[in-house]
Order: sequence, then C-alpha cells, then structure tokens
Amino acid sequence: MLKLDLSKIAGFIPQDYVDSRKANLEQAAQMLAAHNGPGGDYTGWVYLPRDYDKEEFARIQAAAKRIQQQSQVLVVIGIGGSYLGARAVVELLASPNYNLKKKDTPDILFAGNGLSTDALLETISLIGDRDFSVNVISKSGTTTEPAVAFCIFKTMLEEKYGKEGARERIYATTDKARGALKGLADGEGYEEFVVPDDVGGRYSVLTAVGLLPIAVAGIDIQALMDGAAQAMEQLSVPGVDNPAWQYAAARHALYENGKKVELLACYEPCFRFFAEWWKQLYGESEGKDGKGLFPASVEYTADLHSMGQYIQEGERLMFETVVQFRPKGEYVIPNDPANVDGLNFLSGKPLSFVAQQAMRAVILAHVDGGVPNVLIQMPQLSALSAGYLIYFFEYVCGLSGYLLGVNPFNQPGVEAYKVNMYALLGKPGYEAQKSELEARL
Repeated sequence: MLKLDLSKIAGFIPQDYVDSRKANLEQAAQMLAAHNGPGGDYTGWVYLPRDYDKEEFARIQAAAKRIQQQSQVLVVIGIGGSYLGARAVVELLASPNYNLKKKDTPDILFAGNGLSTDALLETISLIGDRDFSVNVISKSGTTTEPAVAFCIFKTMLEEKYGKEGARERIYATTDKARGALKGLADGEGYEEFVVPDDVGGRYSVLTAVGLLPIAVAGIDIQALMDGAAQAMEQLSVPGVDNPAWQYAAARHALYENGKKVELLACYEPCFRFFAEWWKQLYGESEGKDGKGLFPASVEYTADLHSMGQYIQEGERLMFETVVQFRPKGEYVIPNDPANVDGLNFLSGKPLSFVAQQAMRAVILAHVDGGVPNVLIQMPQLSALSAGYLIYFFEYVCGLSGYLLGVNPFNQPGVEAYKVNMYALLGKPGYEAQKSELEARL
C-alpha cells in the first residue's frame, strides 16, 4: 500500500546507511515486539490493530450512533494526544471543512486544548441552541486545560438538560481504574471508555481516545483498524527491505550527517492536522537528552510562496519527507479562447497532472539546493490507507527513538511547565515554588 522512494537522499549520506544500522534496527524491532526496551510498558500499540478490545470497539460504534441521534454537535475535550489524532483523521478523511458541509452527522468541535477565553466563547457560540454531547478525554482528569473546559461544558449540559439528561450526554475516555475523571465518571454514571495503560497519549489514536470522535464523524473505524493491521503485519517482517527500517535508517543517517529539522510536506490541505499529530508523535518521542530532529511541517504548494525561499536557500539544516496521495476525483483544465493568462498549453490536462509536475519540480529544486527528500506515496485517501499510514509513522517512530538512544515513550520535559503553572495559579502544595517563581518574574 505504501511506496517509499529514497532515491533523492543519495549523495547526502553514505550508501550503506541501512546495512550499517542493520544490527541496531534488529535490536530495536525486537525490543518493540517483546515490549522490553526503554519505555516498553508503553508499547501496547505495537499489536493493538490485532489485539484491541473487540467488546469496547462495539460499544464505541454503538455510542457513536447514539451521539449521532441525540446531538447536532459533539464537543471533544482533550489536549495533545487526547485530541490531535482524532482531529487529524477527521480532517484527513472528512475534510477540514467538515463542520461546514451538509451531512447527517454532528459537527465536531474541539475544546480543552488551550486556555484562550476568546476561543472558548467562540466554541460556545458555535453550539448555540443546538443539542450537544461531550466526550472528555483525559487519563488523570487533572490536566489543567481539559479539566477547566470540562467543568464549563459539564455545567452547560446540566443547566440545559438537568443532571440526569447531562449524564446521558457525557462520554468519558479515561483510565480504567484510577484518577479524578475515572472517579467522577463512576460516581455520575457516565459511559466510560478506556485509555489503555500500555499506550501513551501520542500513540493512542487507534484506541477509544481517537476512535469515538472519528466514528461520530461517520468514518469507518473498522477499515481504519484494518489498514493499521495490514501495516502491522507487513512492517513486522525484519530485514533491510522493510520500508520502516529504511525510513528510520535514513532519518538517523541524515541526523548524524548534520540535518536537524525534518519537514513533513503534503500537497493536500486536509493533511494539515495529520502533520500536527505527527509533530507531537516525533517531537515528544525523540526530543530529549539534548537529541532529536525538530519536526516541522509545510503545506504545498501554498507554503512554497512563504517558506519556499528559506527551504531553497536558507541554512542547510533540514530534509523533507513528502507524503503524496492519489487523487480521488479529477478536474480537467478548460480552454480560454483569448488565452489571457497564457495557460492554454495546459487546457485539456487534468489538474492532478499539474500537481504531479509541481511536486516533481519542487523535489528536484530542493535537492539541488541541498535539501534531501524522502517521498512516501500512498493510494487514494481512505480509512484503510489512513490506518496504514498512522501505524507506519508510529512504528518508524519507535525504531527511530531506539536508534537515537532515547526512550521514545516518555516525556519528562512536559512536566516542567506544569509545575510552574500550578505554582503560579496557587494550587495547594506548590506554595514554595510560587514564591520563588514570582521573585524571578
């Protein structure tokens, strides 16, 4: 399903970049398979497409249908991996304009991923008088941004429908046994779904964390899992012909040869939030111990008219990974009798032909300018192909982290700002830190 073209990195790294890393790739793959490498307790995603909870999966599908019937809006409350995966798939498969389209599924609004008062008020105004439900997603239930948002939307539901009515419209995706949200959900009787203990947030899109909002949008989550299962089976075969091994080796070789930034590029606007999900996946997994490629993204061809100059002639610290999808439809460029714009040489040609040649031209120009390019070619956008691509990037990320010599499944640096924020907000137990921080500000 996935075709990997690494021909445009030749000359930037040694020719034996895969073979020279074969032993380390074998070890990395074995650690992922056996769950015994650094962070192995959080590698449940490796076999998730095969071993996922089928009973819960059926409950997710049933809950999605119920939300579709009871509400015109679903508010998804979560931050980081608790919302990026769902939004990535919804926009990729159902359009960035999903909420504007005429459809028989609810609008999906995302909240709890920031602290902007204006954004919150806009979300509330977008709901208006319409019936709505809430899917709150949090392992602990105490992360500030989603906890504040849930408090607000829970109050709105109870004021609109009463406590009993609100209970039927709140769906909690949280820890299976502990935590503030788990305790509240048990006490209030919300329908609950599980954030698996062995799957970290940035790898959780194929769990209830991502699957419930995705299903509410009318996307075939069974096909999504089937695509991931195909990837799991194919990428589990060891050897230098494995595209995951090849891509992980290429990324590591480029990093060791001085590249510090990986630009993920796509020519489809619907890919924008998929790139945001990818940035968290690789940023949190590799960015530690003073190491790691900085993950960034661009949307072509639009960003060629804003970032193109730097990419072409700026500091030579980056390489590009370009994801290409085969178009689902086609449009033929018309003829202008007056030829005012001088484009009649393109008349009668499909727009996809122009896009293809533009991509080829960009790759060649950037390679000539010192920017190596990796090309990932996919079939048409579908739930099946999206599931495959999600798993491919997750698996490569695990391999890459181990090649880099870091634990790709922890994120100790994320806690630093939280401690400061709790102290400055006056959270009990942080009084000493507050005094010290206030003195520094």
